[in-house]
Amino acid sequence: MIIVGELINASRKKIRAAIEAADADYIKDIATKQDKAGATFVDVNAGVFVGEEPEKLVWLVNTVQSVIDKPLALDSPDPKAIEAAMKVHKGTPMLNSISLEKDRWEKLSPVIANTDIKVVSLCMSDAGMPTTAEDRVKIADELVNRLSKINIPPENIYIDPLVQPVGTDYTFGIEFLRAVGQIKDKHPGVHIMCGLSNISFGLPERLFLNRIFMALAIYSGLDGAIIDPTDAPMMGTIAGATALVGKDKGCRGYLKAFRAGLVKA
Repeated sequence: MIIVGELINASRKKIRAAIEAADADYIKDIATKQDKAGATFVDVNAGVFVGEEPEKLVWLVNTVQSVIDKPLALDSPDPKAIEAAMKVHKGTPMLNSISLEKDRWEKLSPVIANTDIKVVSLCMSDAGMPTTAEDRVKIADELVNRLSKINIPPENIYIDPLVQPVGTDYTFGIEFLRAVGQIKDKHPGVHIMCGLSNISFGLPERLFLNRIFMALAIYSGLDGAIIDPTDAPMMGTIAGATALVGKDKGCRGYLKAFRAGLVKA
């Protein structure tokens, strides 16, 4: 399972304050905790700093990669910020994210064309958020087609079918799950990932619902998630679900999670 650690996001008050104060030690601590908890990528976002985002994102990249040997997810729709961050990033980064929205596509596609960057690709267009599996699949098809034309290979494409709150419409959960399976069937080389917590918005015991939905999504074909990797029960759920659907040879990942104390009855 590909885990993108979501905690270094300037929309969080403490992260914003740390960036404003250039408090490298605080950012390094958050990065290290996510790394040790099992993040594959660590997301870095400085989006609240309008007019200063490129320099703030560069600072985050340099700060985080001074303490962890992991690639980062560069979380911005600003091409200048992405270009600046790519220049200082060590190794192959991830872009979080592109979509079929005209403005976003036209700004970001020239930046990532003919590179080896990993690309989170949102199933969103100028028509808005898709609500059915069929709508998601159509957008995913077009994303894969367009990205292939700018020489992004399938294995570097991470389709995000977009989770919407089931409390708003009871069909949103199953339509997302159907989309995951259909996209995986049509494009077996691509990855499917998402930011999952929106599924439970407005409902009680959100963490409980998030963990159940994660297991269902893994069964449907999800192989990546943007989450808090220090959430031990969620990481235990991922390990268990991955083993149960036959994606953990010898149950090695599950046993490793058990030894780390992540798996508890």
